[in-house]
Order: sequence, then C-alpha cells, then structure tokens
Amino acid sequence: MIAIVAMVGVIALVALIGYFFIPDRDNIIQGQMDVSEYRISSKVPGRILELKVSEGDFVHACDTVAILEAPEVNAQAESASAAEKAATALSDMANKGARQEQIQGALELWNKAKAGLDIAKKSYDRINRLYEEGVMTAQKRDEVYANYQASLAQEKAAKSQYDMAVNGAREEERRAAAEKVNMAKGNVSLVNAYKKEMVQIATIDGEVSEIYPKIGELVGTGSPIMTISIIDDIWGDFNVREDQLKGLKMGDEINTYIPAIEKDVKMTVYFIKDQGSYAVWKATKENGQYDMKTFEVKARPIEMIEGIRPGMSVILK
Repeated sequence: MIAIVAMVGVIALVALIGYFFIPDRDNIIQGQMDVSEYRISSKVPGRILELKVSEGDFVHACDTVAILEAPEVNAQAESASAAEKAATALSDMANKGARQEQIQGALELWNKAKAGLDIAKKSYDRINRLYEEGVMTAQKRDEVYANYQASLAQEKAAKSQYDMAVNGAREEERRAAAEKVNMAKGNVSLVNAYKKEMVQIATIDGEVSEIYPKIGELVGTGSPIMTISIIDDIWGDFNVREDQLKGLKMGDEINTYIPAIEKDVKMTVYFIKDQGSYAVWKATKENGQYDMKTFEVKARPIEMIEGIRPGMSVILK
C-alpha cells in the first residue's frame, strides 16, 4: 500500500510540474515568401549578342537587358523598304499620268485626224452635190462617203488617245496603286516591329532572378531569356488544414514571424482557396469524423520591411 501511494504521489507531482512549468507548444504553420515574376522573351528567333545585366541586378522599366542578332530580319527590312519605294513610284506614275511628250504626240495625232476628217467631209459634200445634180455616179458618192466615215472614226480614236494621255490612269488603277503602297508600308512596319524585338527591355521594375542562355546561343520564338522578380509584389504563402483556419477570412490581419530577419511581420489575407482533392489531406474517418482538406492562404505584408526576400520561411501561429 505504501508503494502504491508513493507511486501515485510521484505521478501527481510530475503532472503538476508539467502543468505549471512546461509551456504549451503553439500550433504553428510554416510557409514561405513568394514574389511575382515575369519572363523576358523575343517574338523572333535570334542569337544572343549581348547581355546587359547579370543575375541579382535591379532593373527599371525600359532598361535594356539583352540584345539579339538576326541577319534575316535586316535582310527582310531592306527588301520591304525597296518594295515600298517601288510601289510608291508606280503610284506616283499613275497619279501624274502620261509624260508631256506623250501628251503632245497624242495631240498631234488628233490634229492630224481632225484635218483629215475636215477634208473628207468637204469632199463628201462636194461629191454629194454633184450626185444630186446627176453629174456623179452613186458608186463614186458611196466611196467618198465611206472615206468620210473612216476619217470620222480615226478622229474619234485619236481624241480618245489624247484624253487618255491627259487624264492618266483610270481611277481604279490609281486606287490599286495606292493600296499596293499601303501594303508595302504595312510590310515595312511589320519588319520594323521585328527589328525592335532585337533589343529586349524590362517592362516593370524588378530584380533579375535567373538568366537562361549564354552569349552566342540561339533562342527560339518565345523562348525565355531571363526571369525578373517584382520585389515590391511579395507575399506569404501557407498551406492550412481546414481545422486550423478557425474562421480566417479575406482581409483579416495575421501575425507572422520571419526567422531569416528575426522580425514579426503583420500581414493581410487576400487569397484563400481550396487546393482540391489532389492536395494533402488528413483522413479522420477512423474516429468517426470527416476528411479535412488543405487550403492555400496568401497574405501580403501591411508594410514593406527591408530584408524580406522570396523563398524565406515565414511562421504563422
């Protein structure tokens, strides 16, 4: 009996010591800091001629980060420029019409045709009077009349040639020439856009986190050249089991701790999403309860704190 009482007393003493002197462990959730990123890539294939930045450099928007070399694009630019000049020349020729020498020549032919028509008409009138007086035969009058009609047709044809020379190309031809000029200008603009892709620039301020190709290597269309991290857009990412959410909702402030900088950081929750059936979950059916899913929770620091870097661990109690 004494031994039993002693053992119970020892157990009670140990329990009291544990209750008063051993602190409760907080239920902590470990996440990590993450950051938004974007990739620099080219629309056209080329060879890396020069890299203007190194990994870890901070770049501003519109800073040149890489220069590519693509001789094919330069050749296309020269061809497109020559095609534009040729189309412009054809359009100018259509708008200006025939040369002055051609117009003068057409005028001379028309004047000649008019003179011939005048003589043919006078001859017909004279022969026709003689025919009416019974002096000239019908055969002769018909011959002169046929010559008169031929001279009339020649005069009309000569005038048409003169009008064509003065007026120049038809309206349809002028429009067609103008459209060819527009098409050539469009090709030039397209090639110039490709030429701009030879110089890659940063679009948003950030830090160069990774560079993929080396100088002299070929990169294909859309292949990433480097990744830039937007340091100002940083957040904590946690995987929280649903029994640990405890009413956590969008807009709530949470207290976190970042061991790397040894600082407490207040954050605001802006994203809560079920990770789905493929995510880690804990079965509790053996206890007659339910399956617990995992939620992804993201929170941004209320104030930017110097020293926070993506990849750092962050503790949520």
